[in-house]
Amino acid sequence: MDMHKNLQLRMVLVGAILFGFYVAAGTAIHLMTGWNLYLVLAAGIILIPAFQYKLGKWLALRGAEDMPQDGEYRQVHQMTEKLAREMEVKKPRLMKKEMGVPNAFAVGRKGAGVVVVSEELMAVLERDELEGVIAHELAHIKNRDVVTMVIGQSIATIVGYVAYFAVLAGGQRDIRTFIVAMAASTLANMLVMVFVFAISRYREYVADADAAEAVGRGEPLARALEKISEVSQQKQAQAQARGDRGDVGADDRVRALCIFGDGEKSLIQKAFSTHPPTEKRIQRLRGY
Repeated sequence: MDMHKNLQLRMVLVGAILFGFYVAAGTAIHLMTGWNLYLVLAAGIILIPAFQYKLGKWLALRGAEDMPQDGEYRQVHQMTEKLAREMEVKKPRLMKKEMGVPNAFAVGRKGAGVVVVSEELMAVLERDELEGVIAHELAHIKNRDVVTMVIGQSIATIVGYVAYFAVLAGGQRDIRTFIVAMAASTLANMLVMVFVFAISRYREYVADADAAEAVGRGEPLARALEKISEVSQQKQAQAQARGDRGDVGADDRVRALCIFGDGEKSLIQKAFSTHPPTEKRIQRLRGY
């Protein structure tokens, strides 16, 4: 099956599951408050995802600034404009940001996208490698998977809050009840996010394939991922040697959106990983 159709099918399937969680949460609110179920569902669908989309975009872009169109950045604008034209998307707003490690991410919807590139990324990549990274981010905007991620995270937030208040409503207002409520909220949120992360991992494979097609081969992006991974590992080792927690690079607001992520290997880590293993991505890219 075509990867785009497969991604769309997965998004529809996961969307149906997430909608089931959402209806269950709305029903719980209805039972706890007596509010009209249809009004609760309608308000949540219209207001909460829209608010979280705006808030999430604002948080992701904090610390970023518009990339100048002259000097050393002129080439980045030119390659982005060329790629956007060939991939049939509107040229996104380009921004730069210091992230501590080479990385990049895209936010926004098709026609109003933003691509953020770290200063560190532009410093270590060759031109064709940077072109592969930008093509990858344009693919995310074109495939509309960023919006799907935001909606999924919104539903996870709603379900988590409902679980919290449901436990409080059914128990005594003491410290034990609050602890149980927090645990229930966290578990409910994690349960929903398992499905969101499943889409997150697959969308990276699709964007990699689209980028390889856009630049003509997968080798440049494969080399870019190797360099990003190598620098990230060095930074993490340095942080651990200093006694830091070793969690360097993008913060939690944009971690799932970045081109490079965790891709952990244990069964539990895989379920909550935002990215597939980097070595598998590189292997696939070199097959294109």
